[in-house]
Amino acid sequence: MIDVVLKLSARDLVHADLASCGWAGSDHHLAGVARQLERARIGEVDYLAVCPATNIPVAKGGIDYQVKDGAGTLWQLAVHPALQSCGIGTFLVEAAELRIRNRGLRRAELAVEESNPRARALYERLGYVAYDRRPDSWDEQAADGSLRRYETICTLMRKELA
Repeated sequence: MIDVVLKLSARDLVHADLASCGWAGSDHHLAGVARQLERARIGEVDYLAVCPATNIPVAKGGIDYQVKDGAGTLWQLAVHPALQSCGIGTFLVEAAELRIRNRGLRRAELAVEESNPRARALYERLGYVAYDRRPDSWDEQAADGSLRRYETICTLMRKELA
């Protein structure tokens, strides 16, 4: 077995990155990310890219500062499917928590689909605690380009940041 070590960095996601982020979702999803980058420009959100030395994103995720007073809400977290379970998700969440702390906030929150126990296990390992459940929904793009409403139940989780 050969161990591969990647040096990762977290930086702001920029519009030019979207062309290389097809692994993260459909064109509809990436158009939504582009709209969030406009919110980042005015400071309402941070949107991060995790990159190896190539500077091409292998993970991305947002932090919304408008959802809850005194907290940064993590959302749209994604790691390239071929690189999952390599520690990149942990790196992304820790980078997001640092951004939240740098804004003077002491709490991070997120919602995880109940059908995604793997992600929930990651968040629990990182110190997030469930405190509620709620329905959620969003538009998803099908292979034929049509949109459909996706509905799910999410567990709400939070972590107090030191």
